[in-house]
Amino acid sequence: MEGYTKFNCKRIEKELTEDISEINRWRKKFYSLKLIGAYDNGVGFGNISIRNGEGFLISGTKTGGIKKLTGKHYTQVTDWNYLENNLTCIGPIDASSESLTHGAVYEADSGINAVVHVHNLGLWARLIFQIPTTSMQVEYGTPEMAEEIFRLFRETKVKEKKILVMGGHKEGIISFGKDLNEAGNILLNYL
Repeated sequence: MEGYTKFNCKRIEKELTEDISEINRWRKKFYSLKLIGAYDNGVGFGNISIRNGEGFLISGTKTGGIKKLTGKHYTQVTDWNYLENNLTCIGPIDASSESLTHGAVYEADSGINAVVHVHNLGLWARLIFQIPTTSMQVEYGTPEMAEEIFRLFRETKVKEKKILVMGGHKEGIISFGKDLNEAGNILLNYL
């Protein structure tokens, strides 16, 4: 069952005032490359986030297929607890179904300030087990995926490579970096 949120989301309704120009610039690029989008059945895929303050700004759930996002398509994640499978966000939309995974990446390394999650079957198939890869049995957006992220940071060179394959999330790839330029360019270099 792809395309739905698996954590408990508490959202505080509020209009966002954050500058989304940089995040939208990179999202537009990934959307044009069909790394973010929607399948024929309407299920969206791919998301992007940037750390700001104690939390992170992320594209909202069910926005993958929207060509141009506005402020109403982003939310600020302020708190998350993958062990309890809970997340709190502030904004006009619920956080992306991958928000716990983004949160785990940010928790794993305080120097990471941007996370990009895309889908590409060809790249996924080429990179699986060639670069740090999560377990094939672990689904996206779950506490187990967060644990897998932490495992990769402990046991592999994911911190140096700044990219990983989501083994149990066919097509799913995550890149990250000190900013969106680094995270985005790492992914583009692998393409």
